[in-house]
Amino acid sequence: MKLLSSLDRRLLPALALGGLLGLAGAQAAPAGDAGPQLIGRLGKVAYYLVPPEQATDRAWYDRAIASVCEASESCFVRFYTNSQGVTPTLPLPEAIEREPTVMFQRSIKHGGQLFRWSCRLARSNNPADCF
Repeated sequence: MKLLSSLDRRLLPALALGGLLGLAGAQAAPAGDAGPQLIGRLGKVAYYLVPPEQATDRAWYDRAIASVCEASESCFVRFYTNSQGVTPTLPLPEAIEREPTVMFQRSIKHGGQLFRWSCRLARSNNPADCF
C-alpha cells in the first residue's frame, strides 16, 4: 500500500472541503496557455485565478471563458490575479480580493452577457466601462 506524501496529506482537508461544498476541480486550460485555476464557487459565481502574464490579454479570457462556461448555460465568473502567492480560498483572502481582473456574466434567461475589466488595470478611460 502506497503511503500518502506529506503534500498529499496537507491537501486532503482542502480536497474534502471542496467535495463537501461542491467545488469540483478546475476546468481544462485553454490550449497552449496556462489556464484559469478554479478557486471555488459561491452559489452560481465561480472564482478563478489568472496567470499574471495573461491578466490583460482579452483573447486569453475569451478562450478561458469558453473552457469554463457551457455556451448554452448562464455563467457568472470573477477572475483575479494572486501576486502575493497566498493560498486561494473562499471567501477570498484580502490579498486576492484586491486584484480583480475581469468580471464575466452571461444570462441565458435575459439573453445578454457582460465582460468588464477591473478599473485597476486601466483598460478603459471611461469609469462606466470598468468595475
